[in-house]
Amino acid sequence: MIYARSALKGLLNLFLQSHCPLCQRSTSRQVCEYCERQLQQCRQQDPNKFWQQAIPVFSWGIYGGSLKRAIAVMKYENQPQISQPLGQWLGETWLLHSPLRHQKLTVVPIPLHASKQKKRGYNQAALLGQSFCQTTGLKFKLNGLERVRETKAQFGLSVSERETNLAAAFDVGQEFRRSPPTFPVLLVDDIYTTGATAAAAVQTLRQCGITVSGLVALATAIKN
Repeated sequence: MIYARSALKGLLNLFLQSHCPLCQRSTSRQVCEYCERQLQQCRQQDPNKFWQQAIPVFSWGIYGGSLKRAIAVMKYENQPQISQPLGQWLGETWLLHSPLRHQKLTVVPIPLHASKQKKRGYNQAALLGQSFCQTTGLKFKLNGLERVRETKAQFGLSVSERETNLAAAFDVGQEFRRSPPTFPVLLVDDIYTTGATAAAAVQTLRQCGITVSGLVALATAIKN
């Protein structure tokens, strides 16, 4: 239902002039042309920069500037429609540059705990993943993973604290318990920082014999 409302909001904006959620300029798009130009300046020069890590990561942008602002607005200011163009750009970049662009994969979003999703009303990673899959044609599984333990916000925690915070946070979701995926899993999230969240999710899936090819992130917040 949340995803249908997001799509409807985007459709209505095509016919009704509204305001850009990032700058309040009048626009019929999810994001105005001015803000889109600012966001495009946040793109990674090499989206495969972190693909050789223990958990391969493919990233569209650098977490900062306009992209940081857009992610915050999407998550905390009830503007889920921003996920549509961001997920589309991520998908287009995947089709152009990913080493796995010709491989069949099952895309699974990093989940929120049920209490947090109820409060926010949607999971931004799921919305990004849905738009990403509409662009790439990859299979999307909303409930491949579930977050079974509510965790503290990761911001401000050290690497070891993040790992402890996420211990036993995930479980395999209902869809995969009923029917394990035919193709390897590609996780999707909005931000990749230390990798603690991705590592906990990958460990959960691999313990159940599910192959994980990597993670696709809208933005990375690591410098190296």
